[in-house]
Amino acid sequence: MNKIILASKSKVRKNILENNGIFCEVQPSNVDEEPVKESLIKEGASPEIVSKNLAELKANKVSNSNPEKVVLGADSVIDLENNIVSKPKDRLEAMEILKKLNNNKHYLISSICVSKNGSMIWNYTDKALLTMKNFSDKELSEYLSKITDENLYSYNVYQVEGEGKNLFSNIEGDKDTIMGLPIRELKNYLNNL
Repeated sequence: MNKIILASKSKVRKNILENNGIFCEVQPSNVDEEPVKESLIKEGASPEIVSKNLAELKANKVSNSNPEKVVLGADSVIDLENNIVSKPKDRLEAMEILKKLNNNKHYLISSICVSKNGSMIWNYTDKALLTMKNFSDKELSEYLSKITDENLYSYNVYQVEGEGKNLFSNIEGDKDTIMGLPIRELKNYLNNL
């Protein structure tokens, strides 16, 4: 398999690919996700559909400028009681998100899309169920103080492969899905391509 293009600047996704023998060139799509997300939500799209559409939009955008190349787009969203929890814009908002997730179950949904010549040729969506422990506001504030701005704004309010794993009492689902790239299904697809 020739090298693919990853339409994302996520270091975690790049590492997952390379750790699985899939080498990639990184070309971030730079899609402004919020207006697309808001529009889909207004139309009544489920969190799964929002995630899938954003992954497809990113893959197709980069694929348009790279004819004949295989492009991978990906997107992850947090689904709390069928409502999407977006990435925080600042630390105050991050604290509000943590309070909503506190002592609650939520889904982390990850979608991947493979595009070629500007069109989707394959996609897959998976979700994991995470149960957050019950924390005091002080404990949540202490957790936030340990998180760098880069991680906070890149990974939403937790990074399960880092400090965020301590927030949860139970995690059901694939670790790679939680990290933003359900690799097993992607490998199967690319091996058959």
